[in-house]
Amino acid sequence: MVSSEQRRRQLAREKYERQMERRVAQEAARRRRTAILSASLAVVVLAGGGALVAGGAFSSDDDKSTTAASDTAKPGQTNPAAEPTTPTRKPVDGCAAPAEGKPNGKQWKDEPAMTVDSSAAYTMTMDTNCGKVTVALDAAKAPHTVNSFNFLAGEQFFDHTKCHRLTTDGIFVLQCGDPTASATVPGGTGGPGFKFKDENLTGATYPAGTVAMANSGPDTNGSQFFLVYKDTKLPPSYIPFGKVTGGLDVLNKIAAAGTLEGATDGHPMADVTFNSVTVSKG
Repeated sequence: MVSSEQRRRQLAREKYERQMERRVAQEAARRRRTAILSASLAVVVLAGGGALVAGGAFSSDDDKSTTAASDTAKPGQTNPAAEPTTPTRKPVDGCAAPAEGKPNGKQWKDEPAMTVDSSAAYTMTMDTNCGKVTVALDAAKAPHTVNSFNFLAGEQFFDHTKCHRLTTDGIFVLQCGDPTASATVPGGTGGPGFKFKDENLTGATYPAGTVAMANSGPDTNGSQFFLVYKDTKLPPSYIPFGKVTGGLDVLNKIAAAGTLEGATDGHPMADVTFNSVTVSKG
């Protein structure tokens, strides 16, 4: 008779194997598409589905739609003697343990009322466990976005949240702002409950230092955003709302450490966590 503990371990193994099968299939599909489309790069950064797409499709582990066959993982085959394993996190120079605490997970139905002065300067300070990053926010060109960040930072919404995705090939971004993301389970599906419309997209470009919104389509902006650490070509679909004024070296250090999974798209090896995020006027 199979005990409940044995059954639990079996289910854990099967879940892990399904995740690995999807991950390997996604990486194989990416490589095929990159070879075919090496002359051009089409990229979509998704917040609602938590995916970063480069020359094709990268999906979160929660995406059940992947149909590409894996050369190394055979669906339906399991090893009863194997125990689930997770990638080993290695220390990253300059990164400390995150401050104790958890995201507060607050939710709102509607976009916050406008309180920022579109003619004023605003600075966002992100105190991470790997160093401080400061951003000059552009309230004149992206007032709704800056207003949202001013509101969410004031509610400590970003505090103790993790940057859940790093890409190091084709596009060069660190994606953050998902209160549901963790160090071991791919995030990319969380937000503040409300959405707001696109703005400041005409002629948008994404050079190193750009801070822009991630989204799952037009007018689906929430709390997820990405920091560009190296010049990146993207379609003008993601609201640029700030410029890194300090800490670009921190982002490059995080990027240089690569991903936890060893792929070009995954969790940062550095367990990047916001100890606090604040927005100040002036």
